[in-house]
Order: sequence, then C-alpha cells, then structure tokens
Amino acid sequence: MTISTVQTFFMWCTIIDGVLLIFSALVCAFAGDWIYRMHGALFQLKRESFNVVLYGFIGVFKICFLVFNLVPWLAVLIMS
Repeated sequence: MTISTVQTFFMWCTIIDGVLLIFSALVCAFAGDWIYRMHGALFQLKRESFNVVLYGFIGVFKICFLVFNLVPWLAVLIMS
C-alpha cells in the first residue's frame, strides 16, 4: 500500500464523514421535534434530557471525525 493510497483513503473518509456530520447536525437542529416524537415512543425521556443526548451525540461525532479522519489525513498529506 502506497502513501498515495492511504492519502486518498483518508481524504474520502474525511469527505464522507464530514457530510454525515453536517447532515446530522442540520437534522438535529431543524428536525429535533420530529426526532423527539419518533424516539419518544421507544424511550421515556424528558425533552431537556433528549436535547442533552443530541448535543452529546453531535459532540462525540465531531471529536471522532477530527481524531479518526481529519487529523490522519492532514498528517499523511504533510508526509507526502
């Protein structure tokens, strides 16, 4: 496996996960009520608790995106 292959792999992982992060943040921001109603039937959560869970989800997703996609891609990009 060449460094070019690894660079291309991390580039596409970053692009795909970046799009998923933006999409899920937009869905949580603009369709939070719909998500709450959909999951309210399954889990007995108060709206405030649900908001904390959504905020935590976006935060963990963003940290994972940075650590496992963007930073390795930038490191490989600098190496090549």
